[in-house]
Amino acid sequence: MNSIIKVLLIVAVRIDPWSSESIKEYGKLFEFFGIKPFKDVLPQLNRIAKPYRLMRRGIIFGHRDFDKAVEALMKGKKVAILTGLMPSGKMHFGHKMLIDQLVYYQKELHADVIVAIADVEAYAVRKKSRSELIKTAIYEYVANYIALGLDPEKTKIYFQSNYDVNYYRLIQLFSRKVTMAELRAIYGEDLGPGKIVSVLTQAADILHPYLPEFGGYDVVVVPVGADQDPHLRLARDIADRFSNELPLKRPASTYHRFMSGLTGTGKMSSSTPDSFIALTDPPDVAVRKLMNAFTGGRPTAAEQRRLGGEPEKCPVYELNAYHLIEDDSELAELYRRCKSGEILCGKCKKETAARLKEFLINHQEKLESAKEIVKDVVEPPPF
Repeated sequence: MNSIIKVLLIVAVRIDPWSSESIKEYGKLFEFFGIKPFKDVLPQLNRIAKPYRLMRRGIIFGHRDFDKAVEALMKGKKVAILTGLMPSGKMHFGHKMLIDQLVYYQKELHADVIVAIADVEAYAVRKKSRSELIKTAIYEYVANYIALGLDPEKTKIYFQSNYDVNYYRLIQLFSRKVTMAELRAIYGEDLGPGKIVSVLTQAADILHPYLPEFGGYDVVVVPVGADQDPHLRLARDIADRFSNELPLKRPASTYHRFMSGLTGTGKMSSSTPDSFIALTDPPDVAVRKLMNAFTGGRPTAAEQRRLGGEPEKCPVYELNAYHLIEDDSELAELYRRCKSGEILCGKCKKETAARLKEFLINHQEKLESAKEIVKDVVEPPPF
């Protein structure tokens, strides 16, 4: 492909990490951004642990250098799994899928987990007040992380604005080897000082575990939704540029599909309340949202019995596939019943509602216990 045409096409499919829009053509990520199919590493991963359900089902669909992380784990080397949380609203099932991955890595692969609370980005980009975002981070997010099974004694959690001197030194040093032209090419033209600081801070989040004072890890893996790939591409470039000065390496990454919003348009997003079910929603409220959700059903019952449903387009089916049904054969049977027209959307919703209600009741009991210890897990910034 002509290089100029390729550059134009890449710009045309630019990914915006601050948008609430969903990505419609995941295949372009393979073609233009060098992301590889995750299914290719499943046999290698299977040698040390059963792949997680999102991996088995193709929901985690892509990776960069995850094979190197698996190889490092097989050799007993130090691997860190790093993620960030944006404390800008209610934690919902779209967020849960990432935390479930962290729990898998921690419990099944015995990797270290590091969580960066992106309060700098929330303050600069989402325009949240400091007091609001600190409280949300601790009681809405970190507490839910613990309730979902993340071991607080084996997890390092920090606020971006309340960390170590050497971490901030990285942010300042990185600014020397990044140009505005490069940032605009990756993130678009809407780049004020707040976003620029946020971008460099995220690069420090991703790369600092390679430094000896932060663990000196052999591989850092960052599991993300595909919209966050710009941060990974920039961090990999920065690691290359500083390879002669600092012990930085290219981070590995995995990419998962978004959960569709309940309304049938866009992804689940904290900025669109009707699109999500929060982990703190009362069970009856959550069930009501579910029963009102868009589905992949046909216009009439007769037509659905004749043509079958379309689970590929259904947020209710996704809720089962991503969260509520662990057994692959059980999920395959639900897919078959929908696709054949054997089950109609009303009955499917009722079955799903029962699973959802049971999960929320159990989870919210754990959440209350987690809130009692959460302030011992992370130190909030003083202002």
